[in-house]
Order: sequence, then structure tokens, then C-alpha cells
Amino acid sequence: MPAARVALAPGGGHGPLHGAWWPRCDMLELELPALLGSLDPGGIVARVTVDTVAWPGVPQKVTLPGRVIEVVLSAVDAEVHAIALDWDTAGHRELLVIPPGESRAAATWLLAAAADPANTLTAAHMLALAEAGFEGDCR
Repeated sequence: MPAARVALAPGGGHGPLHGAWWPRCDMLELELPALLGSLDPGGIVARVTVDTVAWPGVPQKVTLPGRVIEVVLSAVDAEVHAIALDWDTAGHRELLVIPPGESRAAATWLLAAAADPANTLTAAHMLALAEAGFEGDCR
């Protein structure tokens, strides 16, 4: 897979999101290696939590070179548009998942806004704003 399209908030951010990820397709087993390969928080991602609605039929383990990542499925509505990453030593980050078919303009705004350390919006709220064509302040 090509390099992941991801943006992280410097210092982890202060809101519910710590950045955004724009996968190219909805097959997590194909997309996850590129995402994890692009992250370097000072540790190894040990677990990924995804929503069963957003990622139907996702495997419970994804193999990466030299390791296996546990994939936890969640049915909590608040996580439908997010992916949670848990590192062995560097804590937890939650990323907005931008739908693969999103327009480049909306995805570019969502990546930047979610990576803004002052962002306080949830994933669902940000996607609703992008869908409505609003590209303003994310605070």
C-alpha cells in the first residue's frame, strides 16, 4: 500500500481527537500496515479499536512485519468515525477516520482540522461540518 494519509496533533492534542486518517479503502487488513508504519510515537502499537459498523468483517488480528496487532471491535456509536490506537509505552490516541470516498477538499480540511491541537470537535461533528461544506474554525 502507498504511504498512509494521516495527520497527528503535535503533543497529542487536547480534544477528543489526536489527528485524522484518510484510508484509501474500507479493508482494514490492507490499510492498517501503512497507517502503523507511518506513526512513530516512541513505542509500538499494541492494540487497535474500531467500530463494527464502520469496519464490517474486520479480522481480529492484523499481521505486520515481525508482529501481530490485536483488533478490538466496539459497537459504541461514538466510535463509528474513529479508530483508537493503544501503544505499549506511549499511551492512547484516537484518530478521526475520513471515509475513503470523501472529496479531496473535504479530506484536506478534515486532516488539518483534526490535527489542530486546539480542536475540540468530535469525529461525527467534524464529518457533519465537512458534509455541509463548512470549512471554518474547528474550535
